[in-house]
Parts: sequence; structure tokens; C-alpha cells
Amino acid sequence: MQTFDPNQISVPTGHFINGALVGDAGAETMAVRRPSDGQVYAQLPLADEALVDRAVEASWKAWRSSDWARRAPRDRARVLRRWADLVEADAPTLGLIEAVGSTRPVRDVMAWDIPFTAEGLRFFAEYADKIGGEVAATQHSQLGMTIAEPYGVVGAITPWNFPLVMVSWKVGAALAAGNAVVLKPSELTPFSSLRLAELAVQAGVPADIFNVVQGYGHVAGDALSRHQRIAKMTFTGSTRTGSSIMATCAQYGPKPVTLELGGKSPQLVFDDAPDIDRLAALIAGAITGNAGQVCVAGSRLIVQRGIAEELIERVAAHFAAHRPGPTWDAEATLPPIISASQGVRIDGIVSRAKEAGAIVRCGGSFADIAAARQGGAYYLPTLLEGVDGDNPAVREEIFGPVLTVQTFEEEDEGLLLAAHECYGLAAGVHTADISRALRAVRKLEAGTVWVNRYGRSNDFVIPTGGYHQSGIGKDLGRQAVEANLRFKSVLVDFAVPV
Repeated sequence: MQTFDPNQISVPTGHFINGALVGDAGAETMAVRRPSDGQVYAQLPLADEALVDRAVEASWKAWRSSDWARRAPRDRARVLRRWADLVEADAPTLGLIEAVGSTRPVRDVMAWDIPFTAEGLRFFAEYADKIGGEVAATQHSQLGMTIAEPYGVVGAITPWNFPLVMVSWKVGAALAAGNAVVLKPSELTPFSSLRLAELAVQAGVPADIFNVVQGYGHVAGDALSRHQRIAKMTFTGSTRTGSSIMATCAQYGPKPVTLELGGKSPQLVFDDAPDIDRLAALIAGAITGNAGQVCVAGSRLIVQRGIAEELIERVAAHFAAHRPGPTWDAEATLPPIISASQGVRIDGIVSRAKEAGAIVRCGGSFADIAAARQGGAYYLPTLLEGVDGDNPAVREEIFGPVLTVQTFEEEDEGLLLAAHECYGLAAGVHTADISRALRAVRKLEAGTVWVNRYGRSNDFVIPTGGYHQSGIGKDLGRQAVEANLRFKSVLVDFAVPV
């Protein structure tokens, strides 16, 4: 069943500077393909260093001359709330722009992405007047305090897997704190960010306070990271790219960074875990949602042997029930991989895993459907058994619907298997024993640990971010707003006679 005709969807194109879409005459362009069928549906102008400089300088001048940073925090909050209202009202347009060009099925965009984006903006709006510094304990003749101030212009680079949501995380927090933002979305999913920028200006965000530049990471992203007017960078994506951005910010700053990076998250299951049917659905959904293209995907199942075979069998049944299809197909339950090259990469890791001894319980290949034959890449949900810690499928972030299985007998053995040599983004613990759950929470080195669930809720107050090579700093929560503020120390000696 086709929910909408992808050939009838028009998308905004260009960059977004001074409150409007702008072209770049004579600039190099890139053909943007729909992940669902590989068809070219738009041309993207690619920013060079000069255009990035233009966008950053415009944002810096607007930040210095407009009242955005100086206006009452509640006024900034009202603008952000209006922006959230416009996002929800624009769902019929915004949702199709997001679905046609990304891996997000239209039903998920309408039911989750757009509401989550709007509520994220509202959450950050409510923090606009909640962080303002504090008075320090000093001697009676002095007044000591810290004052929270915005950085100025924040550079943001967002990934392709959740384009709308990532803008609310990065831009919403920075604007609430009084900053200007220059955003570079992924060149694979560039267009919904432009529509969000248009809505932001309609809501009252001053022109140039939120600018968008399009282009490749190694050109536009690098120019943004190096720019002297960029006071802070925030990025979500691969560990390799995040490390490069951090090095650039150190060399050309130094300037602070917030990095949410790769993950290889375990789901640690004990044999007393309640409701095995619910558990199997939860574990399967944690790796097949968005076809596994999620930074916190639960990609390693570590299960106590007492229930291992029964649980694996039920997870495999959930995998087999998925119906691959394009994002505009209302009956499809497994969306495409973002690109053919990424699909080949996933298949390559699975092949190396098999060479290293992995046994394919199910999946392990591309789906043969019409959309795939036209140029879309659909990888079947894959369950790999017989793996150890050295297997490529256990070590490497696959970013696809591939789940490895390892079993254990004792609690300490399970915790040891759950540890990863470099990643520490998220983890799941499933047990009916609260003491065991809390022991695991203490021992797991991960930025987020879910107990008897897996995945984020709408509790935006809970921050997200990783340990080790999974990142630095936090998105969401109070910490996300604080990361967009710098704190000035003030000491007043008022006993001096005048």
C-alpha cells in the first residue's frame, strides 16, 4: 500500500542564510538519492569554505546586533514554543519531506519523529530561564557569583539517521541558551532541516541566528569546525569523524565540543527476566528499528544459558516477520539502508564474521524486493551465533539490523561479556532481581543504562551521551543547555570606601 507518491513530493533546496533559502550560483552540486529506491530526487548545492564563512559571519553579526542573547529568557522560550507549534502544524508537509529522503517510514515520522522534535523544542524552551549562575559563599565584605552567558555562534553537524530529531537536540538547546547556530546537516538527508529553519524564522527566531549550510563533511563541516567565529561545536555521528572534529577544534581553538559517537550496546539478559514474549519483542525492536541505523541500537545480545535457546528462537521469529519496503509503504516494517554503499559495508562485516566462525541463525543477506532491484538497499534482520569478543560483528559498529548472541552462566561472566574495548554509549539489563539490576548499573561502563526496557522515552530531562570512544558531553537534559553556556566568575568587594 502506497501512502504517498514519492514523485509528487517537492523539497526545499539550497542553503538557509538571512532568514531565507539561497542558492549558490556556479557551485558544485550533488545528486541526492532516495534511500528507498536509489532514485535521484534533488540536487544539493555544496558549500565551499567561502560560503561557510559567509554564513558564520552573518550569524556572528546577528548575534552581536540582535537582542536574541540579551532578551528576557522567557521571551526566547515563547519563540521556541511557537516554533514547536509550527512544527506540529506543518506535519503534512514536513513529514513527507522527511520520509521521502530518509530511512524513516512515514508512519514513524508522523507518530514519533515530529512529536518528539516539537516536544524537544518545548523542553529546551522551559530551560531558558532555569540556568543563570549562582551566588558563591564568600566573606561578608564581598559578593561572589557566577553568571551564565551564551558562547556566541555554535556550529552543529547532524547525522542522517534522525534528521528532524537531531536538529531539535542540537539547535534547540543552543538557541534556548541564547546562542546563534550554523547547522550542517548530513548531505544524505539535507532537506527537512531547511524546512525546520523556515519554521523557526516564522516563529520569531531573528534572521541569521539560525543558518544552514549544505555540503560534505570534509569541506563544509571542516570549515565550520575551523572557523574562528565558531565558539563551540556539537556533533553526532561516527567515532572517527568525531575524533577528527575534536582534533580540528583543538588546533584552531581550542574550543569545546559535544560529541555523541558510535556504540556497540549490549542487552544483558538474566534467566529470571520476566515475560519472555515481551522481552523477545523488545530485543528484536532494539536492533531492527530504523533497520538498526541507530547509535544506541542494542546490537549485542548477552543471555544467560537457562533461557538462551527459547529467547533466541523467539527473537528470530520477530526478525523473520519483518516486511522490507520503502518509507512510503504503509505496510512495510523494515526501512532501507541509507545507501547502497552502506549496505555493502554491512554485508562485508557479516561475511567477515562468518569467516571468523559466526553461524547465521537467520538473515545475512539483502532482501529481494522490487525497491531493492530499483536501487534501494534492504538488509534482512540478521542473527549471528557462535561469536566471541574478537569477532568483527562483536567488535565493530555495524549500523544495520545485525544482532550477535553470546551466552553466559554467572553474573560476573555476563558483565564481562557486556563490556566493550572502546564503546560505552548505552546498555540494557533485563532481570526481575532489583539488586542484580543495580549491581549491573554500577558496573556497566555506559552513558545510559536501561533496566527492563530498551530505548529512549519522552523524558527529555534524562541526558544522553557516551563513555570512552562513544563521546564527550551530553545531549538532552539540563546538561545539554549547560553545555551551550559559559560561566563567568565575579567577585565584588563592596567594603572599599568611595
